Amino acid sequence: MAGATRPEEKPIAPHLSVWRWHVTMASSILHRVTGVGLYGAAIGVALWLMAAAAGPETYAIVDTILSAWYGQIAMYLVIASLAYHLANGIRHLVFDTGAGLTPADADTSAWFAILFAIAAPIGLWALLTFGG
Repeated sequence: MAGATRPEEKPIAPHLSVWRWHVTMASSILHRVTGVGLYGAAIGVALWLMAAAAGPETYAIVDTILSAWYGQIAMYLVIASLAYHLANGIRHLVFDTGAGLTPADADTSAWFAILFAIAAPIGLWALLTFGG
């Protein structure tokens, strides 16, 4: 075909290395990552329930895993993912009303969602540990 460019001559689309990172970009990526992670967490909860239904011997194995340091980290990440996905979902519902769309407001709400995701598991732990 006359005038067609060869594949090695095609322009390269902008990639992440071209763009300056900002909190709303990270927020968008985190929302997708936490959504995928929550699918894995749902499978984990189903396995946990099946182990509980299978009897004390099977549940003891799952309890050992969840009590170990890596199980505790996994549970923290699941709660953090859930908190972040919830906060960011509410943030987008507010965006749907037309509010909070200025760059400053979007940055502030993105930081709030991220900080909420860090604080929520710690707050839940404190409530369960010291709440009486």
